[in-house]
Amino acid sequence: MESAMRTRWFGGFSVVLLAALSAAGALAVGGDTIPDEALSAGALTIAKADADAFIEPAPGLEYRQRERFLRGRHHFNQRWVQFPSIGGDWGLGPTFITNKCVACHVGGGRGRPPESPTEQPVSLLVRISVPGDGPHGAPKPHPHYGDQIQNAGLMGQDRDDTFLGDRVTPEAEVFVDWETREVALADGEIVPLRKPKLRVGKTWFGPLGDDTMTSLRLAPPVFGLGLLEAVPDETLLAIANAQEAQGFRGRVNVVRDDIGDRMAIGRFGWKSNQPSIRQQIAAAFAGDLGVTSSLYLEQNCPPVQVDCAAQPPGNQPELIDNDWDELEFWTRLLAVPARRHVTDARFLRGGQLFAEAQCAVCHVPEMRTAATFPKLPLLANQTFRAYTDLLIHDMGDDLADGRPEFRAGPRDWRTPPLWGLGLSQVTSGSTAMLHDGRARNATEAILWHGGEAAVAREAFRRMAKSDREALLFFLDSI
Repeated sequence: MESAMRTRWFGGFSVVLLAALSAAGALAVGGDTIPDEALSAGALTIAKADADAFIEPAPGLEYRQRERFLRGRHHFNQRWVQFPSIGGDWGLGPTFITNKCVACHVGGGRGRPPESPTEQPVSLLVRISVPGDGPHGAPKPHPHYGDQIQNAGLMGQDRDDTFLGDRVTPEAEVFVDWETREVALADGEIVPLRKPKLRVGKTWFGPLGDDTMTSLRLAPPVFGLGLLEAVPDETLLAIANAQEAQGFRGRVNVVRDDIGDRMAIGRFGWKSNQPSIRQQIAAAFAGDLGVTSSLYLEQNCPPVQVDCAAQPPGNQPELIDNDWDELEFWTRLLAVPARRHVTDARFLRGGQLFAEAQCAVCHVPEMRTAATFPKLPLLANQTFRAYTDLLIHDMGDDLADGRPEFRAGPRDWRTPPLWGLGLSQVTSGSTAMLHDGRARNATEAILWHGGEAAVAREAFRRMAKSDREALLFFLDSI
């Protein structure tokens, strides 16, 4: 193998790549020889395109690493139950949304919105806040409902330790209705679009209030996050500076790092509101499952929810540090499926159109991890193709949720990675896109783009049908 330094231009600025190449332009990864152009994640790429494509380990793990990875997978799939029930880990609730990670991230992939107006969502949650700043500039929690609506509750005990025949009261019921409209493309093709309308019922602890801000958030895929975490902050700042020179306003969100007791650049979550995989895991356990950790020891029980607070914990903390470590290790080492159809003329044409439409300015095709990454050295010096800049951008009024989060405003959203897009149906059964799952496919997602992305949207809308199909084929293959 030899090292070759190359410079490519995407979206008007250069990205320097250092790729390990053979003379044939291919890399042997985990026993598979994958062409260089098909590599999505450097040495973390796998030649897999089936239902397990998002939950496989990085190739070449040592025995002990693989054993640790499998224990992390167990925690991801593990059911949480109420103390002292059997059939799972103790610590669920008292209020919660679901009882295991995989219920939201099916197959390691994206969530889905509810399919009927009477179905409560599981992998589409509702963030809430009220005007003003919370601690360290975070959103200010609602005094009765916190920062997220929990629509499930446990069987439990009341304040006098007497058994309750009914469940601990869920905070509210959550439903989604859809408003529809049509958009005409330049060649006359009509595309139906839909927009969710949140409906909250049975608010057991008082009305939310007219000033309450709500935001629907779809569960995103979890694979490849280790590479995104290993990108240096300096790279993100350099991309932001390069975009500014082109008239775009990509910005880092600076958020609270509770583990490091400092402010840090965010890179995970729909508004780049989490700084690390480890904190993201702990926050999801606390918010979605009601499971405490050594980072977040308090249950989701605002003062008015007295029966919630009366429930005994399953442990102290419920997610023990060793299990948290293994789940973090599993998440960091999830492999990424190889790009497909890379020599097909439609793929090549679609990639060209992707750049010409300025999609690649924000969905940056290639990044490189840090030269050293002490948390997991395997992730250092990897060139990968996630198609994101991890920055927040103004996406216009149509996508605005009206809810600020640290430096991210009501119209700001993080550029989501596009890798693996074409395998979503295979892995999770969902093709839902955008923060609230409104888009059912890539065409709809593009047509909802506004703000800084309006130019790219209009370029797509004006394309000839054959060009649109080539661009969509490219997105389906990466």
